[in-house]
Amino acid sequence: MTTRELDSNLHLLLTSTCQDGDAVRRLFDLLEVPASTLRPASISVTRLELAQALNMLLFDKLLQEVPEGRAYVADAAAAGTKICFDHGAVRTVLRGKAASFPDGEALFTRIFLPLGYELAGLYPLPRINMTGHVYRHIDDPENIAQFFVSELHPEKFSAEFQNIVDSLLATSRDPLPADMLALLDKLAGDGTLPITSAQRLLPAMLSCFARHHDLPTLPQYEALRAESAEMAWISTEGNVFNHATDRVADVTATAEHQRQLGRPIKDAVEVSRNGRVRQTAFRAGKVSYQLKDADGAMVDVSVPGSFYEFISRDTYIDDAGVSKLDLTFDSGNAQGIFKMTGATGNVAAGTGDNAC
Repeated sequence: MTTRELDSNLHLLLTSTCQDGDAVRRLFDLLEVPASTLRPASISVTRLELAQALNMLLFDKLLQEVPEGRAYVADAAAAGTKICFDHGAVRTVLRGKAASFPDGEALFTRIFLPLGYELAGLYPLPRINMTGHVYRHIDDPENIAQFFVSELHPEKFSAEFQNIVDSLLATSRDPLPADMLALLDKLAGDGTLPITSAQRLLPAMLSCFARHHDLPTLPQYEALRAESAEMAWISTEGNVFNHATDRVADVTATAEHQRQLGRPIKDAVEVSRNGRVRQTAFRAGKVSYQLKDADGAMVDVSVPGSFYEFISRDTYIDDAGVSKLDLTFDSGNAQGIFKMTGATGNVAAGTGDNAC
């Protein structure tokens, strides 16, 4: 960890949310931290610094839940290689019904927009009845992790399916209280917050990446899974970070090396239509729950959780003759990657050491 990192607002934000100083130090050592986010400690925090702090904490949270990701990152650290955090993903449901707080992507745009993100692309995902929304940071688009927000459209499924979705999501609770929404409004207007306010807002934003509704019953879960592996995933995991993605130079070589190590990586690499974006991923880890069966008895089940992904992005020459990194996504790639959470089985959930 460098002196510049130690004396930054970013370090102050992370240590205020994650009380373990060693864990914060590890995050700085593991991740490529954009220079744009390393301002000297002050009484004011920019939206860019808050965005980077949130991304680092989300990355750490995902590693705690994904054993293969932890093992991969540990290997990289041992080799002296830092992780380039390309993007993270969340899943939502667009109910289109009156509720006490937003649904679908709006659940997250109320965070992303004040943090300085803008909508950078829409990606229809017709095979799974979803739409992908990509949010890219205005202030440093190539270096700050993007967000891929996927909305599921329940109206494209059966009436029984829709009724179960409505029943489950009716139990949802808004993770953001009024005072945190007020801080987001202030951040949206000013682009900055006092350090003390930013330190209060950061854990509140982090808490949005969780399940906010009750667990399904086992019959509900099985009925959802019969029509949509993605909605079955949302029913148990909610809005947790679905995956975090490492930007690597050669995703094919990376995948082959992980395969040789015996790690459960996708069989094929997904290639975008323009050929410039290539993706693959570890298969999702398992999460254990107790769900009520049809008789009300508690049953131990193991379901797909989150996963760790890899991406390679090529540069291209734009219309102005400028070389740029291709930051786009591809609907075909995305639908292929979504299969990582479609597996079933009775493997117990992996657990890791607590960090932040």
